[in-house]
Amino acid sequence: MMNKSGGAPETAVLARGLTVARGDRTVLHSLDFTVPPGRITGLLGPSGCGKSTLMRTLVGAQARATGTLSVLGRPAGHPTLRSRIGYVTQTPSVYDDLTVRQNLEYFAAILRPGRRHRAARRADITHALTDVDLTTHTDALAGRLSGGQRSRVSLAVALLGSPELLVLDEPTVGLDPVLRRDLWTLFHHLAAERGTTILVSSHVMDEAERCHRLLLVREGRILAEDTPDGLRERTRTPSVEAAFLRLVDEAARATPDPRTPPRDPHPRTPRQDHGQEATR
Repeated sequence: MMNKSGGAPETAVLARGLTVARGDRTVLHSLDFTVPPGRITGLLGPSGCGKSTLMRTLVGAQARATGTLSVLGRPAGHPTLRSRIGYVTQTPSVYDDLTVRQNLEYFAAILRPGRRHRAARRADITHALTDVDLTTHTDALAGRLSGGQRSRVSLAVALLGSPELLVLDEPTVGLDPVLRRDLWTLFHHLAAERGTTILVSSHVMDEAERCHRLLLVREGRILAEDTPDGLRERTRTPSVEAAFLRLVDEAARATPDPRTPPRDPHPRTPRQDHGQEATR
């Protein structure tokens, strides 16, 4: 059961001993990390290392979690966090038979129901469409948009209500270089101008250079938690990708292969073996 202690005010996310199981398999192994507020933290690692599971746990969509996970000073999944967190999954979460604006109106009504919030919902929708540069596509059916445009609609939905924390699960996968650049420009604008905390996952190592801080993950464990400059200096490598590979190699050397038979602490020399055989 998730520990209910809150995080320190200077942290947006605080994890201590966070362990997540899926069936009989442990996916995340006793993670300890923090995410500072108003910064972009990159969650980097190869596909299948547990990034998506960690993000689902953070937004309260993962049931079998133990340890402490505090988000914006509340236990992960607390009802009061629903309007304070924007979450973008890998697959665009939009209705293909609705227009861009209708999608946003639907989700805005869930976020702020009632007639008294009508003006606020309209303002939120206008701001979100402007942020993701979709003001000229408001009447287009979502199902007829390109993959990159549909991803931007999902991001616009997550931006409704100006959330304090954005959780973005590989939002740039499959996008062209220009759109990737534009999205990263938006992420930095949100962090710098609005103080939004952003946790963004990726398996593309060159995106690590765009983050303020990094969490490097492999096989459900945190390999390192540092700035890009700090990782390069610590490993004496020219890039974050090279730093990651070095840390992977170091971790592999530190962890013995379970398939390797244990070493005999008192090996016998051939002479000793021969002598013993002769006296039998």
